[in-house]
Amino acid sequence: MALLTPMTLDEARAIGSSYAVTVTSFEALAAGSVNSNFRLETAERGRLFMRVYEEQGDEGARAELGLVRELAALGIPTPEPLARPDGSYTAEHRGRPVGVYPWVDGEIRCQAMITPEVAHTLGVALARLHLASAKVSRVPAGRFDVRSLLGRLDRVEATSETYAPEARRIRAKLEAYLASAATDLPRGLIHGDLFKDNVLWRGPAIAALIDFESASSGVFAYDLMVCVHAWCYADAFRPELVRALLSGYAGVRPLGASEARGLVEQGALAALRFAVTRITDYSLRAAPGQPPVRDYRRFLARLEALEAGILEPALAAIG
Repeated sequence: MALLTPMTLDEARAIGSSYAVTVTSFEALAAGSVNSNFRLETAERGRLFMRVYEEQGDEGARAELGLVRELAALGIPTPEPLARPDGSYTAEHRGRPVGVYPWVDGEIRCQAMITPEVAHTLGVALARLHLASAKVSRVPAGRFDVRSLLGRLDRVEATSETYAPEARRIRAKLEAYLASAATDLPRGLIHGDLFKDNVLWRGPAIAALIDFESASSGVFAYDLMVCVHAWCYADAFRPELVRALLSGYAGVRPLGASEARGLVEQGALAALRFAVTRITDYSLRAAPGQPPVRDYRRFLARLEALEAGILEPALAAIG
């Protein structure tokens, strides 16, 4: 995806100087959907990762960086952001907040590389993250609450003849599931976006969980089902991966009966959330005549599979 905010070498050097490092070279990275990301080479600290936050203001960026610092201190595998000499963690680039992290060498696994062992390891890591909720000082409110999603759908309906019918369809589904979903499920800190490109691996072990921009207070079962969607679906759900992921999770943080019963509804809400953001972040931004990089219809397909009961045997095994 193209960078939203460009950067020159002189600008990168100025930002680096504010963190007391000398930038010798930099490279824009294609990874990311809504932010501009860069790899820095520095004289003092070697390779660093820099993010320009395109949609969050300084308060949101500072909240994410503070959360990541606390999680790293609690033993969650995530790189601790760099501090500036004055003790702050954010810089500024063309009016947008910037954060800088140590570079973590690791592999992003494609779907063909997801085995039951990988899914089990991911489930363990997610459970440990959820258990850390009680120890962090502040859990963000989040950027993808119901009001935000409905606002996105409003904009689609108002501006796109192509996608307005789909937006209305998604809205009806979303409102129906919100009306029926249990409201008393355990909640705390959730990652919200733990897709394959947000986990770095070294061999069989997780090197880092990254990109906590979507982290917020939320339902644990919802976050678990986000991972089921992200890690256990190719052209269809793979029940053996679902069972392995849930087993890894429950071995660290057992699910209560109400959570187990709520997995399908939470999975539906997760599928609808990503259908909404895939339309607004990808479909509406696609060049004329070009398909979007990520297709919202794949999440509607996941929803249809959930509604057809495809995962009921795998989900029931965890109850």
